Amino acid sequence: NTRILVGAARDAGVRKVVHISVSNPAEDSTLDYYAGKARTERAVRESGLAYAIVRPTLIFGQGDILINNIAWLLRRLPVFGIPGRGDYRVQPVAGEDVAEIATWAAEQTDNVTVDAAGPDIVYYSEMVESIAIAVGRHPRFVYMSPRRSLRAAKLIGRFVNDVMLNEPELEGLMRELLVSTERPCGTRRLDNWLLTNADTVGMKYASELDRHWRALGQNVTRTDPRSAPPPEPPPA
Repeated sequence: NTRILVGAARDAGVRKVVHISVSNPAEDSTLDYYAGKARTERAVRESGLAYAIVRPTLIFGQGDILINNIAWLLRRLPVFGIPGRGDYRVQPVAGEDVAEIATWAAEQTDNVTVDAAGPDIVYYSEMVESIAIAVGRHPRFVYMSPRRSLRAAKLIGRFVNDVMLNEPELEGLMRELLVSTERPCGTRRLDNWLLTNADTVGMKYASELDRHWRALGQNVTRTDPRSAPPPEPPPA
């Protein structure tokens, strides 16, 4: 799909493609999402067009899903489960920073591949605690095995008709694939954003399936989510 889209862009006279990828893609990854992102990057590089590839880590901000839904759970549950020991790192980046980095990359004369990462690297458990403090909740944190965490997420998913967390997502999180090895380009901090948006974050549940599947007219139920990779978006 990416090769077709890039070819159409070339035929239409597009001179440069800006592609939003993900941090730490690898074609030999055992995680299909990261392997697929790496193959997509290769298709962009081999297109013959000038390109900018931007690799975000964990995006937060208006419209994000993960941070919002953590806050949504914290607002409603007296107990919050943390997969494993919570001692794996994440590097949140503001959506505004991603947009600014993509704009900068698009303006460069040379081809660019750059990570879009925020200034702070924190443990997952620390991030959850920061969200809890921001929304004024103090649940009991329970550290669970990855398997039990997935079971709990599946159970909650039945109530919201969504997939809150799947095994590849959890494995990528625990492998610290949402952490950049580059000097961070983003400047906005998650803690500051949480303070500003404490009254709204997590007030409504953000459905992964509604946004990425059902909005495209695909008939997806909670019993067969993500049975195939979602369609690739066109290059920006």
